[in-house]
Amino acid sequence: MSDLAPEIVEPLLRGRLGRPYRFVEECASTQRLLGPNEPEGATVAADLQTQGRGRLGRTWEAPAGRALLFSVLLRPSPPMALWPELSLVASDAVATALQAETGVAAGLSHPNDVFVDQRKVAGILPEASSGKVVLGVGVNVNQAADELPAETPKPPTSLHLETGRDWPRAPLLAAILLELERRYDEWQRLHTLR
Repeated sequence: MSDLAPEIVEPLLRGRLGRPYRFVEECASTQRLLGPNEPEGATVAADLQTQGRGRLGRTWEAPAGRALLFSVLLRPSPPMALWPELSLVASDAVATALQAETGVAAGLSHPNDVFVDQRKVAGILPEASSGKVVLGVGVNVNQAADELPAETPKPPTSLHLETGRDWPRAPLLAAILLELERRYDEWQRLHTLR
């Protein structure tokens, strides 16, 4: 059984994001599995994406079961012109959660990457359409050096390489969703007060 199976992940969820939660072993991209009628917070995770996407049309590759690959649906209330800010909100949330859970010195790299010592450990891909934003998140968790893509614009790393140990993905997912919820709610309050 995958460590991202619903029976493992759902008991760890502490907020509204991540509900409802679905897991698929393999898909083209988790971004494509969240339909227009799903509620805010709906989340899909996969062990393997065959057509994972990154920014500027790049691909996101990871061996099955070694990375954290998921998408979450948001329905922001601020005007759509402000939605690009969610890339920074999500990247900062991922960096904060990874640092809190693993101790790595993760930081934001504008506009949508998370780095540890100049090496990319995670990326966020927001896709907006009428009334919703789907945030795709990819975190290199347990990949060895030879399992990371060799030819990338920015050198990659994984939590395993940075800490010398493997990490269970379900607690990382729950921590990221909770931190994302906190920062997303703050962002919405900030723009509601203006």
